Amino acid sequence: FDRIRAATGHEIVERYGMTETMITVSTRADGERRPGWVGLPLDGVQTRLVEGDVVLPHDGESVGDLHVRGPMLASGYLNRPEATAQSWLDDGWFATGDVAVIDGDGMHRIVGRRATDLIKSGGYRIGAGEIETVLLAHPSVAEVAVIGVPDDDLGQRIVAFVVGEQAADGPGSDGSGSDDDLIAFVSAELSAHKRPREIRRVESLPRNAMGKVQKKLLG
Repeated sequence: FDRIRAATGHEIVERYGMTETMITVSTRADGERRPGWVGLPLDGVQTRLVEGDVVLPHDGESVGDLHVRGPMLASGYLNRPEATAQSWLDDGWFATGDVAVIDGDGMHRIVGRRATDLIKSGGYRIGAGEIETVLLAHPSVAEVAVIGVPDDDLGQRIVAFVVGEQAADGPGSDGSGSDDDLIAFVSAELSAHKRPREIRRVESLPRNAMGKVQKKLLG
């Protein structure tokens, strides 16, 4: 976002949608644009965050399952009744499978997929995506994937797999990408409980044929 703005003078218009829903949330071309935030629901679209049977507040911090409702929804998956029943709920809501945050102004931030991007650490629900966004802003980080690994004390421990140059840790570090620097970099931008507890250096991240990182192969 910042690099494109610096290079072109223009800010990206971020949006959110799925094959099953089309575009449902979008930043307005004449409205506020925040890096990592996908905007407001389009006309006729309703959204909510849930955790089980509880509807979560729009406070900019609570991470929940994103549901959408509106006339743009598909009617189901062809010849897949069980999958349809899991995603299309009785009250007209569609369970996207994504976890998100909504703030008091109705702005949405997509945290990631529940199956791979939701980390439960120390009693907190943490989205891997926002940690990855911060780390990618560090000049020494070329690629990153954040996951939760089992931890006896925390439930899950936040681990960042980083592709990029590494500087030495310790008092002489110049801030150019040591493990300690990266952890401190995240702590300066996000709440302390969202900082990685461990940085693991890798030459590349495993990806599928579509180019998506396969987080289940990390750990």
